[in-house]
Amino acid sequence: MRIFIGIDLDPEVRKRIERFLEGVEGFAPDARWMRPESLHITLKFIGEQPPERVEAITERLRRVEGNAFEIRAGGYGFFPTAKAPRVFWIGIHAGPQLAELAESIDIATAELGVPREDRPYSPHLTLARAGVGRRSGSPKWRKGDGPNVIFAVLEKRLAAMGEIDFGATTVREFILYQSQLSPGGSKYTKLQRFPMKM
Repeated sequence: MRIFIGIDLDPEVRKRIERFLEGVEGFAPDARWMRPESLHITLKFIGEQPPERVEAITERLRRVEGNAFEIRAGGYGFFPTAKAPRVFWIGIHAGPQLAELAESIDIATAELGVPREDRPYSPHLTLARAGVGRRSGSPKWRKGDGPNVIFAVLEKRLAAMGEIDFGATTVREFILYQSQLSPGGSKYTKLQRFPMKM
């Protein structure tokens, strides 16, 4: 099972992003756009695991504690850079609680042998990827990255729009997801919810 831990979006925020996507997808027709229902904020990508290990990870995640907090979706950018864009993303703005939650989850899963993250937590929503194949949404520079024009028109249009704000979501839980890859894009299933303290 290919699994990861993430946060779902408030339906109203998702709706605003969906309307935004409808308006901008045509400016980068060669990009692979995410389906609005698939949007989520990744806290920790784990990858392929046998079912019994998924069970152990689930049990360990039940012990991760945290209080509910608010996040805001707005702004945008490109990974690794705007000159050589591979990923178009929306920013996620939060207080320290979001990074603390990601860190707690990273520590909890590391106790079960899942490798720790090797870079600071960078919360974002991936909206589109350049090119075909399952190229990573990693912000790091990769071999093969270089100047491309896939997002060039989109960049110009966005620059003319000014500030982009999609509103706030109260994070009341984090979720263990299963990711199933298919030619039409990844399908995400919620396996388990972990409530936060209110």
